[in-house]
Amino acid sequence: MTTVYVYLMNTMADWEIGYCLAELHSKRFFRKDAGEISVKTVSISKEPVKSMGGLTIISDMTIEDMQVNNDNVLILPGSDRWSESENFPILEIAKRFLEAGGLVAAICGASVALANMGILDDKKHTSNGAGFLNMFCPEYKGTDNYIDKPAVRDGNLITAAATGALEMTRLILEYLDVFGADTLEHWYAYFSTGNANAFFAMMQSLQK
Repeated sequence: MTTVYVYLMNTMADWEIGYCLAELHSKRFFRKDAGEISVKTVSISKEPVKSMGGLTIISDMTIEDMQVNNDNVLILPGSDRWSESENFPILEIAKRFLEAGGLVAAICGASVALANMGILDDKKHTSNGAGFLNMFCPEYKGTDNYIDKPAVRDGNLITAAATGALEMTRLILEYLDVFGADTLEHWYAYFSTGNANAFFAMMQSLQK
């Protein structure tokens, strides 16, 4: 079984992980033979956190209970508090995930946090526009590996811009291999365009 850990923190950008959480939790479009997925929220404590959208959330577990291995996944949402020391432990865990072969997906402000640790220096990655990481990360040396796209995957690392939530979700679903290829293509087409034909094609793909 694969456990997908979603880190919770104050001021987290709740919409940036919305697509991913909805699909991984509901499993509504999973292929019939998809592997078992468990979604768990984690935080530094069991104290409630308040998202940027005003949601008050209590995590399922603390970071001490996480299992770091090559089967599991860690998702880091954007926030304006990544520079606060209380969030540094999850960044060390993210580094351990990458070393163990587990997937790490970081969006918006979380990509800045990884850049500050030097994790993005030698991996293809993206963030909130060319020059953004140079502005906020004095030690950043990954300019040559920056790709100006909404979301980028390099091995077991996914990074995304603040506007790349849908694209990040697509890459995570592709990595986990829980959607059929046709279903994923039509899912992305529907949610990125609103074209009803893509929705009907997606539903038909589930019958194959």
